[in-house]
Amino acid sequence: MEIIIPLILSGCGLVMISSLSLRNSMAGGNPYAAPLKQFQFIGLGITLMMLCLAWPSSSLRKNSGKLFALAFFLLVITAIPGIGIKVGGARRWLDLLVMRFQPLELALFAVPIFMADRLTDESSLQTRGDFQSFVRPTLAVIMMIGIPLMLQPNLGGTIIVTAICFVMHIERRGWKYPAWGVVLSVAAVAVLILAAPYRMRRFRAFWDPWSDPRNTGFQIIQGLVAFANGSLTGVGIGKGLQEEIYMPESDTDYIFPAIGEEFGLVGTMFLLIMYALWTWRVYRIYKDAKTPFTKSLALGLAASVIFPMFVNVAGVTKLMPLSGIPMPFLSSGGSSMIFMWAKVGLLMSIKAENKE
Repeated sequence: MEIIIPLILSGCGLVMISSLSLRNSMAGGNPYAAPLKQFQFIGLGITLMMLCLAWPSSSLRKNSGKLFALAFFLLVITAIPGIGIKVGGARRWLDLLVMRFQPLELALFAVPIFMADRLTDESSLQTRGDFQSFVRPTLAVIMMIGIPLMLQPNLGGTIIVTAICFVMHIERRGWKYPAWGVVLSVAAVAVLILAAPYRMRRFRAFWDPWSDPRNTGFQIIQGLVAFANGSLTGVGIGKGLQEEIYMPESDTDYIFPAIGEEFGLVGTMFLLIMYALWTWRVYRIYKDAKTPFTKSLALGLAASVIFPMFVNVAGVTKLMPLSGIPMPFLSSGGSSMIFMWAKVGLLMSIKAENKE
């Protein structure tokens, strides 16, 4: 089930990308270009999954620092003008000739591994107090990854990395400052929003998209209209009007409303049930893990898949401001798809070790 469910989700995403691509071909485009490219990304992801499946936890732990350093380096150079590719006002991509690569996805793969290694290093924990054990490694990792992400800028990615680190820290070392943590988190998000005009515009669009329906609120409104058009069972595959004409990014950030329009509430609930089943299966892997490292790693890997899903769904349903985070296994794009499958490979490796 841990592999079958991602296959189902990837297949659903491929169907939606094919639907959109076929309609775009009427304007003279290649109807097979986008789905074929996505199919190749799925194939690369499954290949990487097989490699990660054969990666023992001892070797993974030994190389966690190198993997984290590589992710940090790529995030830093992405923010440098002339190296990072700027799209839509954000510099989040690198050009690898064959594809655009988003280092955030490598970071979401490397951070759980590095955090699991550092959090289960009992020899260093014995020499630190409670607050020091939070500063190193949790706060240090959040700052090292969060600062280059904010320079891109990428608030959504920063929030996800922070959430992963907090969850892993609480699971392994507990949390003795609940009120302090909540106040600090809310204050940090408020400062980040108020400090940048473009974030304030996005927040206003989230709060009242109908105040500027043709500009800042356009995408949010069209996503909600897509859900309304889909009703219970949808308008039918290939018949969605919003994703064809009005809704931007319908194959990436807004693929969930696109599915909602064509397959209705039935389709969207089916996807959410798939994510819930996958989470339950991964929870079983987490509970059965034999070592503190693999237990913490399973939790971090699961969080790095589920948190982006929640952020994407909350953004397109107007539960939180839009963040530009793709839907795991569904959205068009190579970086997310490849590393999502790599995480599945590591989880299956932990499951195999549990049985041994």
